[in-house]
Amino acid sequence: MKGFVNGYYRISLWVSLFAYLNLLWVVFSIAGVGVFGFMPATAAMFAVIRKWIMKEEVAVFKTFWGYFKKDFVKVNILGYIIIAVGYLLYIEFRILWSSGETIYLIASFGVFALFILYTIVLVYFFPIFSHFELKKVNYFKWPFIIGIVHPILTIFLIITLSVLYYMTFITIPALLFFFGGSVTAYILTWGAFKTFPKYEKVEGRTI
Repeated sequence: MKGFVNGYYRISLWVSLFAYLNLLWVVFSIAGVGVFGFMPATAAMFAVIRKWIMKEEVAVFKTFWGYFKKDFVKVNILGYIIIAVGYLLYIEFRILWSSGETIYLIASFGVFALFILYTIVLVYFFPIFSHFELKKVNYFKWPFIIGIVHPILTIFLIITLSVLYYMTFITIPALLFFFGGSVTAYILTWGAFKTFPKYEKVEGRTI
């Protein structure tokens, strides 16, 4: 009975922590009017998750706030470069696909291939940002390298999140508001951490 109670307590604690971290992410994103708050709030959330995975005891709010302030400018610059690239790919794909001419339709598949590579960068960007201290361009290079070198892991992470989102959306969509961000961050960071020891030998600079 004692083991059951302890297990229930631990589960309840982790559920509360994930919900609390997700709430901080939402509040700080809104506080920055989305435009300037979303990226640093997301980076701070991943930083807290990283410490959990490394089994470090942290004060959630203090850690979140510290990373939010520390990375505010840097992650906004990098993040909105990523958003701009994604937007340009989307617009180019829509233009080519809607043209109706065969040559442009074929070219649209090339843009779609670039979008797949873009998705790979998205998967690993925040886990790498929270773990490594790199030159700005390397925050785009290393997500691409890790995603390509570890295709099974990349596919697994994308499929896992896709299935999780779908099942949650058709059953209890409200859970996405309470846990969507923090659970996503945990899954991506957990996956990325499987590869980091190898690349620490190359970069040798963790935060």
